[in-house]
Amino acid sequence: MARDDTRQVLEQAAHFFEKVWAPLDGPGDEEGCHFDNGAVRTPSGYRAGYAALCEAGWNRVSAPEESGGAGLPEVIGRAVGEFSTSACNALGLYAALTAEANATLRRTGEPWMLEHIVPAMVAGRWAGTMCLTEPHCGTDLRLMKTRAVSQPDGSWRLSGTKIFISGGDQDLTENVIHLVLAKVPGEDGRISDDLSTIRLFLVPKRVVDPDSGMLGGSNGVVVAGIEHKMGLKGSATCTLSFEDALAYPLRESSQPGGANRKSSAGMSGMFDMMNSARLGTGMQALSSASRAYGHAVNYARERLAGRAAKVEDRTGGAADPIVVHPDVRRLLLKQVSFIEAARALALHVTALLGEPDEALRAKRSAIGSLLTPVVKAFFSDRSFESANDAMQLMGGHGYIRDNGVEQLVRDSRIFQLYEGANGVQGLDLVLRKLPAGGGQAIRDFLELVEQTAEEALAYKDMRVHGETLRRSTDAIRSCVGWFADPSRDAYDAGGSSHDFLTMVGIVACGWMWARMGIAAVSKLEQAGDATFLERKMALCRYWFEREVPLVFALSNRVKTGAACLMDLPAELF
Repeated sequence: MARDDTRQVLEQAAHFFEKVWAPLDGPGDEEGCHFDNGAVRTPSGYRAGYAALCEAGWNRVSAPEESGGAGLPEVIGRAVGEFSTSACNALGLYAALTAEANATLRRTGEPWMLEHIVPAMVAGRWAGTMCLTEPHCGTDLRLMKTRAVSQPDGSWRLSGTKIFISGGDQDLTENVIHLVLAKVPGEDGRISDDLSTIRLFLVPKRVVDPDSGMLGGSNGVVVAGIEHKMGLKGSATCTLSFEDALAYPLRESSQPGGANRKSSAGMSGMFDMMNSARLGTGMQALSSASRAYGHAVNYARERLAGRAAKVEDRTGGAADPIVVHPDVRRLLLKQVSFIEAARALALHVTALLGEPDEALRAKRSAIGSLLTPVVKAFFSDRSFESANDAMQLMGGHGYIRDNGVEQLVRDSRIFQLYEGANGVQGLDLVLRKLPAGGGQAIRDFLELVEQTAEEALAYKDMRVHGETLRRSTDAIRSCVGWFADPSRDAYDAGGSSHDFLTMVGIVACGWMWARMGIAAVSKLEQAGDATFLERKMALCRYWFEREVPLVFALSNRVKTGAACLMDLPAELF
């Protein structure tokens, strides 16, 4: 897609979300969702805002043209998605989950679903959800109790309870398509704890005629209540009771590698949806951080307090803007250097996963898969820090509700829990992603980073950053070898995985800063836009001087293992 066309699309999207959605965010947080007589009502203005989204087509930017979408690259859809979540994160969740669900159906659905259900979801007339968690069971799916039983007429009936279902019910669409994990009983009628018994089912809120696509009556999906939450109050988080609901089994995913999961092959579609949602969660978190930074930097420019330490930097007034103080700048640079590198990384990972060249696809998608838990966990950790740093900078004015940052702190906290808590993401990286394919993905990733580091050495202003980046890959490679040591204690992976994921996140963002720095230096030599490019170079310097050194300390901490975590007897906590 041409640069000018991309710019035009993004500018139009930014204008829409700024004008139509952003005014709904604060009032939606104040009002929250309502639960009346078994139905959910979203905050005032949400229905009109959602309808405007669908009418303008911003909910289907990357959906295929044959399904009614615009057919633009997925990376453009991710960028537009950041605008929507920055403007009104809670409202954006309904559309984002629907997009993830209809993408899953395109890979796993029967022909009649592709004909009747997917186009309705792409258009925004119907919504979608993912239903995994149960009251007694979260990440450990072996403990699920929801069951789906085949009937003599060939249909399936599904029963069970699911909790924490984002968008489980709402008044924005005429139907909701639930993608539900359930266990299938064995020949003896029993439900076992084996993952091989789990399958993914489509369960509509209202019955859909497979032949005509016409809507019928209710389908035994009962909303038992909505959660009273810390944040994202305009997003309805529901408890759903499936009472002998008509269900349709979905096929294994057609995504490359999606069905190669052996005992968990029946969940391949849900795994694909979750991995895509992890990238979406990283972008949601990033959007909250970006908004918080906007509040903080405006405040720092306007708030007068104290005098600049250097006389020549003082204004003529009784006090100077607090942006002159080093600690205020520390908080601002920590935020913005992360935000700009993270945005580049998320879009790059999206491009890796969508590689069109068949010869490169396997290698690049493996690197993208390796980095997916990093995008989800590192981004959400740092985004929550960013929102809190913005509040710290603004002091009491950040803590009160009037100025917007307090809401962003509450909203951004959930992203560390979504799609598997961040500890689970660390374990996924260490136990699954690192050894996959004999460890080829991590080797390929480090090779790409080192290629960029080598390129940086050719530029005087980037040479020291290139050297730092190269040393950081050595630290990661050393930790990979430590994890692979067969003499490791069984608890070591769990004890060190979070620190290792953080290392990879910092280096991956450093990789992006090195690439941006090289581009900036090249354009400066060609007498480009000096102000913009010099700003990029300053942020690049901050990341390499203040953030990348943490990699070496984290490497030492990784190699301490889990001994100090496990020595204390449980009863002494």
